[in-house]
Amino acid sequence: MGHTSLDKIKALQKNPANVRNLCILAHVDHGKTTLADSLVASNGIISSRLAGKLRYLDSREDEQIRGITMKSSAISLHYAAGKEDFLINLIDSPGHVDFSSEVSTAVRLCDGAIVIVDAVEGVCPQTQAVLRQAWLENIRPVLVINKIDRLIMELKLTSQEAYTHLQKILEQVNAVTGSLFTSKVLEDRAVKEERAEEDKEEGDIEPAECPGSEQVYDWSAGLEDSDDSQLYFSPDQGNVVFASAIDGWGFSIQQFAQIHSQRMGIRAEVLLKTLWGDFYLNAKAKKIMKGAHAKGKKPLFVQLVLDNIWSLYDAVVTRRDKEKIEKMMMSLGVKVMTRDLRHSDPKVLLSAICSQWLPVSQAVLFMVCDKLPSPLDMTSERIERLMSVGARRFHSLPLQTQELKTAFMQCSSDDTAPVIVFVSKMFMVDAKALPQNKQRPLTQEEMAQRRELARQRHTEKLAAIQQTESGEGNAQSGSTTLATTPGGDNTIGKQVVVLLLPRPSWLQ
Repeated sequence: MGHTSLDKIKALQKNPANVRNLCILAHVDHGKTTLADSLVASNGIISSRLAGKLRYLDSREDEQIRGITMKSSAISLHYAAGKEDFLINLIDSPGHVDFSSEVSTAVRLCDGAIVIVDAVEGVCPQTQAVLRQAWLENIRPVLVINKIDRLIMELKLTSQEAYTHLQKILEQVNAVTGSLFTSKVLEDRAVKEERAEEDKEEGDIEPAECPGSEQVYDWSAGLEDSDDSQLYFSPDQGNVVFASAIDGWGFSIQQFAQIHSQRMGIRAEVLLKTLWGDFYLNAKAKKIMKGAHAKGKKPLFVQLVLDNIWSLYDAVVTRRDKEKIEKMMMSLGVKVMTRDLRHSDPKVLLSAICSQWLPVSQAVLFMVCDKLPSPLDMTSERIERLMSVGARRFHSLPLQTQELKTAFMQCSSDDTAPVIVFVSKMFMVDAKALPQNKQRPLTQEEMAQRRELARQRHTEKLAAIQQTESGEGNAQSGSTTLATTPGGDNTIGKQVVVLLLPRPSWLQ
């Protein structure tokens, strides 16, 4: 996709149904800015070769020197999914714990979030923190498991071992999400019980008389009734992308389901449900069957997805087998420039192939547009929370302010609609740095006047010095004299008393 004009961006802003406001959240050094570079490169703003090296959204000098994100940066991107055009308002937030306030500010402004997890390090402390912030702000997250190339090049895992490792990472992330969900349900239940006890004390509800019966506290009550089907991350739901942002590739299982459905003659819906899980392909019966682990078979995800990626890395990076590379390029329908084929660094050729075969920007942006909500889907509870400041309740606000809730939910861009500005963060600025207090450049006339005043002051200063020197020459020994010295720019001088006393006898 080429560069998008400003007029196109303005036109997309008028259709809030196709707008996605999202931020990138992760632990430090898990690849947020590298992924952001790939998304920026998809709009032609930077070269795809510089993605991951330029760190475009790290605009501060100290961020480039230290190699970490310290301040949140925002950018608007255009994405075309079929006949629909989407506007992506993206915020790249820091991952270091010292800059957690920037993360809170970014989360408060967005409707969704991309949570990135390193495929080697897994869930880290800051990963848990950002998942909790997204949960508290009631925004929907999607998951990107990044740096899968490290499983191949650093840990030297086989495709089967990598599949088991990825399953454990998904379990870790879902465990954090599940604990947040459980605490929320139990908290709501405790609030309901407190209200029920208050009603009993007031006499509104008469407790049932059960003499001799014992009360049993059921901790599981409420969890079974709550719907958590859309809560967890699962590749078959389309909210997980496997990627290596530094090498420029990423995919969801929907892409491979569409690819293999044409080759194998199996419906894409069936492959979508069986590509991730304990399923294997029976070559004789040409059927997908369950029980791959029990029968010692390769899971479908390993056989159809990971084996292809592992073979590509083995041919391009490890062995550098030119014949095998050409065969794989022919089967994938990929064309690479001659300078990339002859480059001494095999990662350059690998990025050139993968960026055409499985571009990470397409996988992530499609998931964002498909799974994350638009501003029109914002709940009324979240709007009331944003409009209320501190401990102040929404119902205590002025009526004119409460009426803005309707305009907030409509997200209208009409000329008659009110303009709503939300201040997410405030910080102190020196008064001298304000535009109205900055010193303006002098005109030619003002500069001539200042030069003339400086000459006059210099002349007066020389005259005052000459008068002082002549007065000191007329002074006599043992007498008291008064000397007047000029007082800078003032016309009135300062009087200095000089006493000439005889020498004491004990010093003679």
